[in-house]
Formats: sequence, C-alpha cells, structure tokens
Amino acid sequence: MSAYVALFKARLQMGLQYRAAALAGLGTQLFWGIIRLMIFEAFFRSSAAPQPITYQQTVDYLWLTQALLLILPMRLEGEIQQMIRTGAVAYELARPTDLYWFWFFRSGAGRTAALALRAAPLYLLAWLFLGLKAPPSWASAGAFLLSLACASALGCALATLMTISLLWTVSGEGISRLLNLLAYVFSGSVVPLPFYPAWAQRALAFLPFGGLMDTPFRIYSGHIPPEEALGAIGHQIVWTVALILLGRWILGRGLRRLTVQGG
Repeated sequence: MSAYVALFKARLQMGLQYRAAALAGLGTQLFWGIIRLMIFEAFFRSSAAPQPITYQQTVDYLWLTQALLLILPMRLEGEIQQMIRTGAVAYELARPTDLYWFWFFRSGAGRTAALALRAAPLYLLAWLFLGLKAPPSWASAGAFLLSLACASALGCALATLMTISLLWTVSGEGISRLLNLLAYVFSGSVVPLPFYPAWAQRALAFLPFGGLMDTPFRIYSGHIPPEEALGAIGHQIVWTVALILLGRWILGRGLRRLTVQGG
C-alpha cells in the first residue's frame, strides 16, 4: 500500500503546480454557473406547478455541480495513452505493483489535485455571494462528505475502466467520449435528475452515473434526508465495487493477450 500512497502524493504534488490552469477553470465554472442559475431562476418564476425539488435545493445542486465537475471521468490521461500506443507500458508492467491499483490511484490523485484548486474557492464564492447555503444539519453534512468520497472512488473506477479500454483500441477516443457523454448527462451535471420525466427515474436510479453527482448533492441540500442517505451511499459503494471487479477482470484478459510493440 505504501507504493500507492507514494504515487498518490507524487501525482497530487504534480497536479497542484497548475495554478494558472485552475484559475482559468474557476472563472469558466463561475461564468457557466451564473448562466445556469439565471435559467433555473426563470424556470421557477414562470412555473406555478409543484417541482420535484425546491428552488434553494436547485441552487445548491447547481453550484456543487460547478465546483465538483471534475469528479466526472472527463478524459483519458494522455501520458498513459502514449505509453500504450508506443509500447512503453512495458515499464508499468515491470513495476512490483498491481497495475489496476496503480492506474486507479493515479487517476484519483489527478482528480483530487484539480478539485483542491477549483472546488474550495468556487464553493466559498458561491456561499458568500451567489445563494449557496450550508447543509441543513450536521448529519446531512457528514453524510454528504461520505457520499462525496464514494463519488470520487466511483469516478476513479470509471476512469480506470476507460484507461483499460486502450488495450483494445487505437486511440481510445471513442469509449472516452461515449462514457463521458453518458456520465455528463445521467449524473445530473446538465439538469438535476429529479427534473427528468417520471418514466426515466427508475433507470436513472439504477445506473451508476447518479452516484457521481446527484446522490451527494441531494444529500447536501437535504432532498435526501440523513436517515435515507445510507441506502443511497450503499448504491454508490455497490457500483464502485462492481466496476472495480469488472475493470480487474478486463485488465487481466487484456494483459494475457498484450503484445508490446517492438518485442
């Protein structure tokens, strides 16, 4: 385990160096957050029908989406893509570590660094000036933090699965774009999942993507009360374990058939 912790620390320190990129990302997320907030405010003002979540819960949901967007498996890691394409992945195989967990912790470190630089300042700005409220209770806050940790692990499992797919593809762009699109639409990052039609709710509740954003954000706002949060967190954990087992199985099959270029 010490090797994975050392890898996590090293990649985290590397990611924390890109402060200018994080500042640009913060400005972008803040801009789009204000646009989305205006859209939903107009929606609530123009509709007299009862809505599945309140306006304040929607505001909380929107700003958390902007602050924590990088939990989503956005793209493949270019360095690993290049290693697999050129055959330099042989160096990864020579390490005295489990390749799956090596890639898993590497993904987690990159995601944590980006979130550390963007999430905290955006959350603070939204809380001070743009309508974001604190969780309704300490129980909700604690359940949110636990659910957020599970969401991060789930995102790493999906990202690692995308990386493993490179063993069968030339560039990996196809699976990357497809999985990114599915996660982006069905996690709640475009429209909060409670606003989707009733006929879609059962499928959305079953799929893993809601565990990336919808579950922790609704726990934060109190839409999922603390007494129901454990069931929602359990759903995140089950999908994370399932995706890890699937990823390890696929990686094992891939490594048994892998031919390194030039050897």
